[in-house]
Amino acid sequence: MNLALYLEKYSDEAKCIESLRDLRLKEGVVCKKCGHKEHYFRKGDLKFECKKCHSRQSIRSGTVMEHSNLPIRYWMLCIKLMTLTKKSFSALEMQRIIGHKRYEPIWLMMHKIRLVMGKRDMEYQLNGYIEMDEGFFERIDNMEVIKEKKEVGTTKPEKNKRGRGSERQAKVLVMVESKPIQKECAKGKPDRKVGYLKMKVMEDLKGKSINNVVQESIDEKSIALTDGYRGYSKLKTVINGHQVIIEPDKTKASKLFPWANRAISNAKKMFLGIHHNCINDKYVQNYLDEFCYKFNRRYFGDKLTDRLILASIKNTWY
Repeated sequence: MNLALYLEKYSDEAKCIESLRDLRLKEGVVCKKCGHKEHYFRKGDLKFECKKCHSRQSIRSGTVMEHSNLPIRYWMLCIKLMTLTKKSFSALEMQRIIGHKRYEPIWLMMHKIRLVMGKRDMEYQLNGYIEMDEGFFERIDNMEVIKEKKEVGTTKPEKNKRGRGSERQAKVLVMVESKPIQKECAKGKPDRKVGYLKMKVMEDLKGKSINNVVQESIDEKSIALTDGYRGYSKLKTVINGHQVIIEPDKTKASKLFPWANRAISNAKKMFLGIHHNCINDKYVQNYLDEFCYKFNRRYFGDKLTDRLILASIKNTWY
């Protein structure tokens, strides 16, 4: 539904509670004490009561909203806005739109929703032909050290290495399904059809680390397409096929891995436009999870919001 209808459906807290109750009963509420699945709903204290052992749990229990004091309407509105565009919202902008006085609860709410997105994408593996490449994202790994240097009077920024050895950049392994297209494509368009995308922050880009992530993220029957980086040299021990494509000309190399390069470029533009590249090292994966979640569901349309709400109320979100 469009934004106007959505706001009408969740116009006040009572409607949000009623909708959340119906969704939870439809998905099935499981008693934490005895495992029974039939419950009453108590309107007085907004709790589900088990029909067997009569133990109670909050309407928020087991959902992304558990332990949160924010109104349920804030959560519904935030989920809608985060899925409304291909880009994203900063926590400060979300705070202004919602109209909450404090910044920190809104920031935490958005990160919890991003954790739901990442958890949901972990439930499936990529398969077929997989483009693999490394991305390097600007980060702030130690805010306190930077602040102390400014207070001391250090004006010249430290020179850091670029690329794989950089201390200032988060190392990200990018994996995207890329199926070859048999028919002739229009000029300027890739000759490969893109599928699903995964982006994982890495401590290092050594062969062992890459193989561990590949085992979790890619089906073993898949075929990886990579450049000549030696970290990919042992991929055949975890998946069936590995094709190495080496192109010395950098202008042509980007066309060999079109979707991996586009994913990296678009993610960087999102970071620059919304977060101004000032992302703490701890949360880079969360922002990438949001980007991948929306990329993988780019054709869902209005269903994207409903899918995310359902993922947020399941007991397995954490």
